[in-house]
Amino acid sequence: MIYGFIWRGFRFGALLQIAVGPVCLFIFQTAASSGFFAAIAAVLAVTLADSLCVAAALLGAGTIIEKNKQARSIFRYFGAAVIILFGISSILGAFGVNILPGIGGMTETSSESAFVNALLLTLSSPLTIVFWAGIFSAKAASGQMDRSQVSYFAFGAILSTLVFMSMTAAAGVFTGSFLPRSLITALNVSVGAVLVFFGIRTAFSG
Repeated sequence: MIYGFIWRGFRFGALLQIAVGPVCLFIFQTAASSGFFAAIAAVLAVTLADSLCVAAALLGAGTIIEKNKQARSIFRYFGAAVIILFGISSILGAFGVNILPGIGGMTETSSESAFVNALLLTLSSPLTIVFWAGIFSAKAASGQMDRSQVSYFAFGAILSTLVFMSMTAAAGVFTGSFLPRSLITALNVSVGAVLVFFGIRTAFSG
């Protein structure tokens, strides 16, 4: 029975992963540019950040944020600024100008830098907490799940993040193993441009 709720959460999380976002692009870029260990460190950071967001949602933080418009605005603009900063750093780093360590540079990113950067990028969108709070509240209110079953569902969703991001990292490592340096540079610039776009869209999405 427990596994059934975990599986439902995993399927729901996998569905969400189809929509490629800035974190997924960052994982792919890190894997292609810096290899397996840096990519896995980034994947673990993303999983940890998602776990923190889900835990906060289960504890009710999402409801507090949702009811406070000022807090939502602060979080939205803060998240947008972080994503844009990462994007600009990726673009400049491709040309040897590093404003954030380990992002888009011409040298390989260390596992420690990849972990910290992925953690910060994932946590730059704390409104994720509001989303998960809404999902969990809907599940509980519908009578489909009690509190413990919602927790199993949440665990399944987090597990899907770990699996999907690991697959993304593997794809990035495989791609980076045969791409010439010039194309890796082009990839860093492209990912940076997309991150800037995501950041601008986030700022004006509210």
